[in-house]
Amino acid sequence: MKPRFHLLVIALIVLLGCCRQTGWAAPGEHDFSVWEAEMAAFEQADGANPPPQKAVLFIGSSTIRMWASLAQDFAPVPVINRGFGGSEIMDATHFAPRVVFPYAPRAIYLRAGGNDLWRGRDVEAVFNDFKEFVATVHAKLPETDIIFVSQSPSIARWQQKDREQALNQLAAKFIQGKPHLRYIETFDLPLGADGQPRPELFLADKLHFNAEGYKLLAAKVRPDLAP
Repeated sequence: MKPRFHLLVIALIVLLGCCRQTGWAAPGEHDFSVWEAEMAAFEQADGANPPPQKAVLFIGSSTIRMWASLAQDFAPVPVINRGFGGSEIMDATHFAPRVVFPYAPRAIYLRAGGNDLWRGRDVEAVFNDFKEFVATVHAKLPETDIIFVSQSPSIARWQQKDREQALNQLAAKFIQGKPHLRYIETFDLPLGADGQPRPELFLADKLHFNAEGYKLLAAKVRPDLAP
């Protein structure tokens, strides 16, 4: 029994090592504490300058966090930016009591999921995280609209484009016909006539939009966001 147990332990160590190298995290490994400083900063900002109730909340990962022109893109609609770069959908759900519920937003635009997939999570698991976000928010704020802003491919993560599209399709199907849920398609937004991402829409990291990319994203969202 001892040699067999020893081999099992070695196999487990190797597996965990592979998980870390590929960015995949074992169940229960997700560390929400990495965002604590950022959450505290949001709360400090809210205390110094309380956001208006019934505003429109944008939440998600770096695409939201780096949207510097967000307020002017949708003026005069009051908007709140609570993006935190590198985050996943489950992070938005976990921190909803701190960066969603206090604002009682009339609408929430969620752009997240790409980091989840890049970390190696299964498309279905990420989709389930989205459903959990919806359930969590609507349990507290049943009249708040939740809008899923779809994934779009980047140059840096072109290899996961099919998985991003699969997530989009699951979310769109789930949302269809349900009250207080909407879907905005942005998959083709950065693609050129050749079907490839247009370099002129991205920063040097080939992952995040530059100002020109954000102009196109704002144009996609604007028709959905009425004053």
